Amino acid sequence: MKIALVNHGCSKNLIDSELMLGLLAEKGYEITLDETKAQIVIVNTCSFIQDAEEESVRSILSLIEAGKKVIVTGCLPQKHKEELKKAIPEIVAMLGTTDFTKIVEIADKIKSCIKYGDGEGIDNCIIESEFISNIAQKPEYVYPEHIERQQITMGASSYIKIADGCNYHCGYCIIPHLRGAYNSRKIENIVKEAQALAKKGVSEIVLVAQDTTSYGTDIYGKPMLGTLLEQLNEIDDLSWIRIMYVYPSMLTNEIMDKITALDKVVKYVDIPLQHSHAQVLSAMRRPVLDYEVLINNIRDKIPDVAIRTAFIVGYPGETEEHFKHLYNFVEKMRFDKMGVFKYSRERNTVSYDMQDQISEKVKKERHNILMELQQKISKEINTGLIGKTLPCIIESTNPEGLVVARSTRDAAEIDGLVYIDTKKPIIPGEIENVLIKSADEYDLYGESAATK
Repeated sequence: MKIALVNHGCSKNLIDSELMLGLLAEKGYEITLDETKAQIVIVNTCSFIQDAEEESVRSILSLIEAGKKVIVTGCLPQKHKEELKKAIPEIVAMLGTTDFTKIVEIADKIKSCIKYGDGEGIDNCIIESEFISNIAQKPEYVYPEHIERQQITMGASSYIKIADGCNYHCGYCIIPHLRGAYNSRKIENIVKEAQALAKKGVSEIVLVAQDTTSYGTDIYGKPMLGTLLEQLNEIDDLSWIRIMYVYPSMLTNEIMDKITALDKVVKYVDIPLQHSHAQVLSAMRRPVLDYEVLINNIRDKIPDVAIRTAFIVGYPGETEEHFKHLYNFVEKMRFDKMGVFKYSRERNTVSYDMQDQISEKVKKERHNILMELQQKISKEINTGLIGKTLPCIIESTNPEGLVVARSTRDAAEIDGLVYIDTKKPIIPGEIENVLIKSADEYDLYGESAATK
């Protein structure tokens, strides 16, 4: 029997999807990413903000309308278990964020209903099962080390989840409610997975967690990201190691020194700051630090570093003065990469019941103003790279015959690309030196440096 999977959300969700597929493949299920060719479809959902929920729900309804037996997993059932069951009774089973190892049990039960029933009784067979009523009220994410991921994004780079869950309780964030407390994997397990990926041809590994800089505190008694980076740096077949989701107060000089000293760790820091004004940061329950000092310290400690950040506009109580402070901060700091999100009011967060909620119109205006500023900054920074030679990881070719690549300055899926005009044979995963010839707001264009 074929089972398809549709994944929504972040890279951490993607890894959970690949773990589920690994379990199913191990038990003999045929896996496909083409839902039209499968009777059973798993929809792994995101519920971080309302837009993500709506996208997940659209997928579920579309597949049910197409006559598929839909299993809903991940954040949406974890957050809205009873509501989701009532709203879409056609869903045949649900699993929360930490229940996904039960996926084979569910698939076996659905298969049995289809095989031995007339197909009409499948709703009664599954809907009343324990797989809905027993979604963990207090999830605790423990990485299933015995499962081999069935990767659906195999290419030049691959994500590795080093921890999940979160011990912070930011005012806008639902993650601790959905994922539970912070839970690290052991160093030896992460290194083993990285070695296996390298042997398969992966050139870049991307370390992800809700907060990578807290890695190890729960199992080793202290942060161990630096030690992990040292051991990963020794893997011969790896070219690049990238770190995502750095927490501002946990980015120590020690970690910055490791990023600088270790040759395979790319000089790239992804550090979501969320705001610049102390009053808003305090209301968000975020670290109230002098972020100008922090960013300047990163740039001093890590030569030629590319810094990505993210901000939230329209948080309850954000005044015009607060927003102007943020605008001036962005204008002064000139981040290489930046995302801006409109505040999303989510149940079970501190900010949900806060006074002075901001209108959608104002949130949209502030989002657009900040993004227009960043586009201008990004274009200027990219233009400054013209004439320089950058190491780039080869990904693919596009219909125009250009080679598609990424520099060390660009993370997969969220940052820009480098388009290379070359007649040289290329292999995905190889590192090529590229002479940059032109640029726009997000992407770079160049030629193989060897052809200059």
